[in-house]
Amino acid sequence: MKIVSLIAALSLGAGPLSAADSKQITLTAGKSFVIDTAADLERVAVATEDIVEAVAVTKREIVLNGKAPGETSVIVWLRNGGARQSYDVRVEPSAAKVEMLRQRLKTEFGSAIEADVDDKTVLLRGQVKNQAEGEKAMAIAGILGKPVNLMTVATPPAEPQVLLKVRFADIDRTASIGLGANLFSTGAGNTSGSLTTQQFSAPTPGVINKVNETFTLSNALNVFLFRPDLNLGATIQALEAKGLVQILAEPNVLATAGKQASFLAGGEFPYPVVQSSAAGANNVTILFREFGIRLNFTPAVTPRGTIRLEVAPEVSSLDYANGLTYQGFNIPGISVRRVKTEIELENNQSFAIAGLLDNRVTENLSKVPGLGNIPLLGKLFQSESIVRNHSELLVVVTPELVLPIPAGAVPPAVAMPKEFLKGGASSSLQANPADDRPLPVLPQVPFVPAEKNSPVQPAQDTAAGLTGLFKEKK
Repeated sequence: MKIVSLIAALSLGAGPLSAADSKQITLTAGKSFVIDTAADLERVAVATEDIVEAVAVTKREIVLNGKAPGETSVIVWLRNGGARQSYDVRVEPSAAKVEMLRQRLKTEFGSAIEADVDDKTVLLRGQVKNQAEGEKAMAIAGILGKPVNLMTVATPPAEPQVLLKVRFADIDRTASIGLGANLFSTGAGNTSGSLTTQQFSAPTPGVINKVNETFTLSNALNVFLFRPDLNLGATIQALEAKGLVQILAEPNVLATAGKQASFLAGGEFPYPVVQSSAAGANNVTILFREFGIRLNFTPAVTPRGTIRLEVAPEVSSLDYANGLTYQGFNIPGISVRRVKTEIELENNQSFAIAGLLDNRVTENLSKVPGLGNIPLLGKLFQSESIVRNHSELLVVVTPELVLPIPAGAVPPAVAMPKEFLKGGASSSLQANPADDRPLPVLPQVPFVPAEKNSPVQPAQDTAAGLTGLFKEKK
């Protein structure tokens, strides 16, 4: 019987304390509270040391220091069989800090924002003009605890639209000089034949008639000389040519601020791509690659009212000279001139990108060995061709802030030299052909919740820069 009673007493003493047995203590963050015990202390346990710090100053006195808002438990064990004591400790925010937070919000935003502090959470309510003000209020409240955004933001106006006017000018100049001579004989010394450097087409006498002393020639180039008495002739290539090609494109691209827009005037060409299969065989897949005049840009309107542009103009063309041949297919290369830059302009200002030059000189010289090295006379046994290419790309960009055409205004029309079609519809299609009811109008909400508003650049004032606002003076 005594053994059973002892086990029951030990079990009762080791059992958990109920909520009714715990004492309630309320502290303020940064303040202290003293607990007096009836017997000497054996040990003290704190559930969350980040909220409350327990310090035994004497054998029967414990000092509780409130460190941060929140709730926790403190359990005290006494010596010599003393009863165990439990305390539910609640630490409230400092009233001075809460008041300083509210005063700071009032100074920055007036009475538009209210702050309620619950443990480590700061609830913000009210209305702000834009998302940047909301971010700033959240940064200020973050000093005291974890901020919760319950504010509403004024409905932002429509994003500005930027019209980008681009002018591409690609000028290609080509100059070529060709000089060479091909000799042929129609029977001098009872021998007929020709002598050529193979750079230009060789003369090939077609028919030689000794009776009528006539013959035909398939290619006389651009200068032809012949001595009937010597039965000796020459075809000479002496030609100088100049060419000029100018490519001009004037795309106008419209984009909302912050959104990327692109433009392409050109086409696509197919090219094969060899891919290895799992069985080890090579499969050829046809892909298409774009070429032509391309423009990619992203506009942004700054608070200064200027327009910041990320512009990437590009001009590409097919280059068969640097292509390759695969299984009988001639695959061209791509000649590309590309620029990528970021600039800032005012409305209707322009900037130009120039200096994209491509200068090439190609010279071919052919001669007959030995005969071509004879001074003066050796020029008859030489052929020379010189080709000079000079191309230049100029890009002029002009951004402009634009607005849509108002409802009811006459939109601009394309001028037609002749009437397009006859007998078409006499009137344009209407949205409500059955009746004259007006179209529905989208609702205009003055304020929307902060989480539904589009994100913008956060405010410059961050929590790191405001940590000194609420430090208590020691």
